Amino acid sequence: MTLSSLSPAIVIHLFLALAALLLGPVALRARKGSRLHRAAGYAWVTLMLGAALSSVFIRDFELPNLWGYTPIHILTVVTFAGIAGGIFFIVQRRIDRHRQVMWSTYLGGCVGAGVFALLPNRFLGQVVWHHWLAVA
Repeated sequence: MTLSSLSPAIVIHLFLALAALLLGPVALRARKGSRLHRAAGYAWVTLMLGAALSSVFIRDFELPNLWGYTPIHILTVVTFAGIAGGIFFIVQRRIDRHRQVMWSTYLGGCVGAGVFALLPNRFLGQVVWHHWLAVA
């Protein structure tokens, strides 16, 4: 399997999700209120929304599913809700809640989804475990 054999939705999703995974710690660890925090935060939110939106177009009818949506798609809804909550709390100037929601969204939407994506029966899991690491 190569990137060229994948649907455009999957390729877009992979790049947005990987970028969000890498940029998230910058936004979350930068000094709160700084230009870096805001710029990285806006970019991260944009990447997360793009990754969540692109995941809506990725369906799998082989795994246990509902209209092609598998259990990992629950994280799509969680991501949209988390981003909405994070924006709501920062607009309300509830900084502690904003921080909690954004950290939770990063851990669930990026790290949690990444763990699911690395399962051996999924594309990314096959690439990492079988092709890169040569694990049977």
